[in-house]
Amino acid sequence: MRRIAFIAVSAIVLMFGGNNVFAQGKYGADSAECIKYLSYYKEYFKSKNYDAALPNWRKAYKLCPPTANQTMLIDGTTLIRRVISKNASNAEYRNALVDTLITLHKVRAQYYGKYKVTALNNMALDMANYYKSTPEQLHAGLTEVINENKEQTKPSILLIDLNAAVQLYQNSELQADDIINIYQNNMALLEAAVPADANAKEELEKIKEDMESLFVASKVASCEKIIEVYGPRYAAASDDIALVSNIVKMMSAAEDCTDNDLYLNAATSLHKLDPSSQSAYFLYKLNASRGNVDAALSYLEESLASTELDVKTAADYNFEAATYCVKNGRNAKALSFAEKAKELDPEYAGRAYYLIGTVWGSTSCGGDEIAKRSPYWVAVDYMNKAKAADASLTDDCNRMISQYRIYFPQTAEAFMYNYTDGQSYTVSCGGMRATTTVRTQK
Repeated sequence: MRRIAFIAVSAIVLMFGGNNVFAQGKYGADSAECIKYLSYYKEYFKSKNYDAALPNWRKAYKLCPPTANQTMLIDGTTLIRRVISKNASNAEYRNALVDTLITLHKVRAQYYGKYKVTALNNMALDMANYYKSTPEQLHAGLTEVINENKEQTKPSILLIDLNAAVQLYQNSELQADDIINIYQNNMALLEAAVPADANAKEELEKIKEDMESLFVASKVASCEKIIEVYGPRYAAASDDIALVSNIVKMMSAAEDCTDNDLYLNAATSLHKLDPSSQSAYFLYKLNASRGNVDAALSYLEESLASTELDVKTAADYNFEAATYCVKNGRNAKALSFAEKAKELDPEYAGRAYYLIGTVWGSTSCGGDEIAKRSPYWVAVDYMNKAKAADASLTDDCNRMISQYRIYFPQTAEAFMYNYTDGQSYTVSCGGMRATTTVRTQK
């Protein structure tokens, strides 16, 4: 009988660490009882007999110090959640149980530093589940976790925190400035987070989108409010990349908030601090929408000079630049951009030739009557090239050719200037130059 008892005790010692555990005091003043109840609850827990496991776990938790066994704390959260569920209708007891659950997470975070982040993230998720009806308590608890875990905070917790804060704002318990700061802080943490794998990255991007959507839907940050709050901050620290980045994001998310000086200035500062082809192109679009033609073209040319662009995108940008130049009377630049577009992507040939033809067809040159009419010859040349390159443009090209031919000189008129049909002629005006052939009206 004594041999059996010795074997049983030896097995328990080995199960919970061995190595003279009684001498080390790992299991507290009454180490034998601690180990015994750890063993009892664990056997029931493994077999999923949670009702039988619970009283034994309670005894172990009372007898054993937190350092005795981390699993005791983890299993305890599972058992307490089950008891909470069973006592949902007893508010007072339920709240006490929730407090116990939160305490278990805090104890684990305190004594097992390696798992502190995990313990606090788990605590926050339990808070989100059990503090739903008390947004003030939920926000306070989540803020505590976020301040500790920072960018290691589980992304969904950051979203839940903002949602709780928005509820408090709607209840007049937080101010608009508070929500803006919470949004800014939580988004910054999401940006700093390093996803573990592709699935985590996908989840992170989805939560960023949800965070922005929640912020916009809350109608907390009106454009006027953002300008009021962040205008002075930008003036004081326009070289703070985190600040200007957040201003651009918030104003982009807010309704009708991109047509103002703060947005343009913040976007310009962001590009200076972290330049890219994409940000240069964005500033082209932004300045173009505000009628800043020279600035718009400067940023577009900067974007095109970048090695980041693939060939197809560069062709798209060049043709867009050509069209923009035509609309703003920069004809020589328009021709240069159009030529580059078709050089990069032959699919642009027809459209590029058509655009160049329309530029020549609308160009007024000085000089004698032949010089004044010569741009129409070049225009027709390019319309013929356009329909040869892209048959879908044939009808449009033929219509333009018919219009341009009206302005060809009469044969006698050309003869007076010593020009005849088929003769080579160089047209040079408005910063453009082209060689064509003389044609007269028959």
